[in-house]
Amino acid sequence: MIDGNTGVIAQTIQLALAPVFVLVAIGNIMNILTTRLGRIVDRSRTLQGHHAATTGREHDVVVIELRYVDRRIHLIGRALLLLVLSGLAIGVTVGSLFVGEMTGMELRNMTGIIFSLAIGLLMMALVYLLLETRIAANSLRLPQELLELERKDI
Repeated sequence: MIDGNTGVIAQTIQLALAPVFVLVAIGNIMNILTTRLGRIVDRSRTLQGHHAATTGREHDVVVIELRYVDRRIHLIGRALLLLVLSGLAIGVTVGSLFVGEMTGMELRNMTGIIFSLAIGLLMMALVYLLLETRIAANSLRLPQELLELERKDI
């Protein structure tokens, strides 16, 4: 009887490894996002200082960049929320695998649905990350005159 339970536990642990790897990936993506968020917050503080000290066209440039920063903060916040929810769903997936195996309850359908939900949340978070990086890239476009594209000597 003990050997049978040991085999079931070992098999369940093997089944739980795939969701755990997804959980590790989610953690890594969250690390990337929190680093990006920290840099954006630092930039927003700098821009807030410039906001009161500028006028005219220079002030308008600061306001435009503040709007970009605000949108980026919002997108990263959404992505982080989705990643946390995805991580929680992965935890429930692993838990349901063990509960199902230990109690003999049929939880495969629920486990599959929860895991699919976790992957869906992860994918939505990645879309938000993509949108945030697109905004960052678009807001950092260099003015064409600074590139001096007409020069052929360099």
